[in-house]
Amino acid sequence: MLHCFGGGILSCVLLSEPPLKFLANNTNVLLASSIWYIIFFCPYDLVSQGYSLLPVQLLAAGMKEVTRTWKIVGGVTHANSYYKNGWIVMIAIGWARGAGGSIITNFEQLVRGGWRPQADEWPKMSYPAKVTLLGSIIFTFQHTEHLAIPKHNLVFLYTMFLVGTKIIMMITETATVPFAPLEDALRWILFGWQQQFSSYEKKSEIKSSSRGSGSLTSKSIAGTSDKVKKKHTKKTD
Repeated sequence: MLHCFGGGILSCVLLSEPPLKFLANNTNVLLASSIWYIIFFCPYDLVSQGYSLLPVQLLAAGMKEVTRTWKIVGGVTHANSYYKNGWIVMIAIGWARGAGGSIITNFEQLVRGGWRPQADEWPKMSYPAKVTLLGSIIFTFQHTEHLAIPKHNLVFLYTMFLVGTKIIMMITETATVPFAPLEDALRWILFGWQQQFSSYEKKSEIKSSSRGSGSLTSKSIAGTSDKVKKKHTKKTD
């Protein structure tokens, strides 16, 4: 239940609504329970073996991304009913509704002692979290009329983008996020100049320290040579 309805639970908590509100929808609860049952208790594991086939996985992944789109849209619309044109709240609730399941499951792992810092969503966001945040921002701008595009067209384009990228990632068996080039460019624009400036400072410090050490060594060599000369003159005298 936490994995299936984690986003709804998190959004309810953020909006001060009952966290068990999802139990009021009997159809969704029965559907999730039946799917869980046939996956783990089907005779001869027929369902799990059928799901291991690539076409079935692609179909299930496409259906999941379609559901993700409607979750984001529902979260943005629901938040707007509480906070009129509060776009920060709308983005947060849409993001929580679409990708909050991973955060809730991390909390569940923390409670039962199986949490690992490497698996946390906040330090290193996964692809679903990133794409859900992008969709929440886009649909918030469309809902507040800052993006001049009809809602049904935006839903169709965003869903096709989600389904297409997910299928390509599954077929090519790669975990590379499509936003990696954009993230690298933004990171260089926002923080690259600072790192470059710090590297220049380190190089200048290294050069100055090397010069200072060179002068010290030359002085020490000159001092030792003078001492040797004085000793030599004393011996001759």
